[in-house]
Amino acid sequence: MPNELALADRWSAAACAGFSPEQLLLYRSNLLGADLAVTNYAGGNTSAKLPAADPLTGEPTTVLWVKGSGGDLGSMKLDGFATLHLDRVLGLRARYRGHAHEDEMVGYLQHCTYNLNPRAASIDTPLHAFIPHAHVDHMHPDAVIALAAARDGERLVREVYGEEIGWLPWLRPGFELAMRLADICKKRPALRGVVLGGHGLFTWGATSEECYRHTLAVIRKADAFLRERAPKAVFGGAARAALEAPARRAWAVGLLPGLRGLVSREMRKLAHFDDSEETLTFVNSARMRELAALGTSCPDHFLRTKIRPLVLECDPSAQSPSSVLERAGAAVDAYRADYAAYYQRCRRPISPAMRDASPVVVLVPGVGMFTFAKDKATARVAGEFYGNAIRVMRGATAVSEYVGLAEQEAFDIEYWPLEEAKLNRMPPAKALEGRAAVVTGAAGGIGRATCERLLADGASVVALDIDEAALLATAADLVARHGKDRVRTAMTDVTSEAAVRAAMERAVLEYGGVDIVVCNAGLASAAPFDETSLDLWNRNWNVLATGYFLAAREGFRVMKAQGVGGSIVFVGSKNALAASAQASAYNTAKSAELHLARCIALEGAPLGIRANVVNPDAVLRGSRIWAGTWRTERAAAYGVGEEQLEEHYRKRSLLQRNVFPEDVAEAVAFFASDLSAKSTGNILNVDAGNVTAFPR
Repeated sequence: MPNELALADRWSAAACAGFSPEQLLLYRSNLLGADLAVTNYAGGNTSAKLPAADPLTGEPTTVLWVKGSGGDLGSMKLDGFATLHLDRVLGLRARYRGHAHEDEMVGYLQHCTYNLNPRAASIDTPLHAFIPHAHVDHMHPDAVIALAAARDGERLVREVYGEEIGWLPWLRPGFELAMRLADICKKRPALRGVVLGGHGLFTWGATSEECYRHTLAVIRKADAFLRERAPKAVFGGAARAALEAPARRAWAVGLLPGLRGLVSREMRKLAHFDDSEETLTFVNSARMRELAALGTSCPDHFLRTKIRPLVLECDPSAQSPSSVLERAGAAVDAYRADYAAYYQRCRRPISPAMRDASPVVVLVPGVGMFTFAKDKATARVAGEFYGNAIRVMRGATAVSEYVGLAEQEAFDIEYWPLEEAKLNRMPPAKALEGRAAVVTGAAGGIGRATCERLLADGASVVALDIDEAALLATAADLVARHGKDRVRTAMTDVTSEAAVRAAMERAVLEYGGVDIVVCNAGLASAAPFDETSLDLWNRNWNVLATGYFLAAREGFRVMKAQGVGGSIVFVGSKNALAASAQASAYNTAKSAELHLARCIALEGAPLGIRANVVNPDAVLRGSRIWAGTWRTERAAAYGVGEEQLEEHYRKRSLLQRNVFPEDVAEAVAFFASDLSAKSTGNILNVDAGNVTAFPR
């Protein structure tokens, strides 16, 4: 149930002073959507019936402002609302041909659009239109759904609310449900809301403020009712104890790569791990398997999580992740077969083709919950939705018996042609969607540009660097442009085996595994050969050779455990192929990188793990290695002034062009993606044409 910070009244008269009715609707929507005790992410909708002038005739009309298809209440803007002529929506009742023709009614909504608003109206639009009140909220609060998903939900709703709130049994959202809402409001005009069986809550008010506060009050009442009756032994009590937190995380790191590989057969997926107290209470309980098998109730839940999770039978206190993985393949296969059978049992002639049959939610007793999806945000949200389902089951079993949605009804929602149309409207997947990349030296010019480029192609990135301040600044910039779910950091000394291993484990824990490793951390130094100290030699070798070896080896191990291949990219140097004077330590270490990549390519090929090298030259702008003595030393070696060095490099290239960090990042992205799926052990020079460094 919600904590004490949830369901707080956050309406501020000062904050919304002077707002128009439309702005007040948005304000209310954002407040409701920001509280997960009120509704889940991207769930629920709000509306207001507001006076306006017809843009053609100038005559007064009433416009239904209602949250459009897609989007999230907590973060939406005014352009997230669909606007429709209310009288036209109400007039659609004359076109309704019965339950078998529900879906055709959605097509009529666009003909009701007010002022050519391009925002698509959602399937819930008629539900808001037919409720004869100015302001309407439709929310999915766990406390209310717990009543709605109880076997005797109607009785419980009456016990909690008396005659204030009505009840309608489960019916898929659509025009028929809208008419039933209209009928119950007409028959019982004193109602202030309706609970929909297995689904959610409708409430209303005369103003945005009144509607907001009434919605909160209704949810609080259900929450208090469930709290008063909560048993001490939740879900039948604990059947086993959870591992201690460090052991849980270590177990998750050991399990995740192999498990991720098993569920990524049809498409690469990222993971989210949840070992919160609430989740552990459920996965360790006596009734977990029984309740998990019943599936979820609210349509919003199983659209994100599938109808039910996979329970991975094991005893983490007595078994290792590797021993569990030996049987996990059979468990995933059985789940996929069961899902395929569910599809065949329930499919209709118009049903879309079966989607990926692998589990989205995997429950592991003693450890927690793993969720998998096309990207980190979707995986995290799927975990949050199953958290909603856990709270619903907890509340329902506290006061009654939990009932999942009937299988056919669940299927008809999951494979609803209208849902399929919504999926088909989504942008196509980016080249690196579902993949996790680790980039060393991420706060430097090439490293930062590489992170930016991989993120632009849809990857999630774990940025590694030894300079904490520069790393945090880089991460803040990347998060601002690509979102917090897709960027993680680890301050890492690449010469430390323990530090590199810890960074790779962080990548596994955050994203489920690693698909791309970009070895880029570097330094540069110069000295005549006879003046090269052992310390200088070792410093170059430790960072440029050992550092690349450690990062590549740890990433290789994860990729091998996943069993779905991967790409290792070394950011080398022209100096690996063509030595520069007075830089023997740097030249030699860079040559070692090149040969190491070839070794990895040989051993990785049978596993689908590729290793390639990008050789840049003279990348001065944005590169930290040029900020120290390297610029001075190189200028002296070539007999030019420091201010002339960039021009010197440009002129010596065949193309007479400067090379920038973004150019190197483009080559890295090529080797990271499937565009280079048939390339391994290769070198790609990004040097504007340096004759001395031609690889062949």
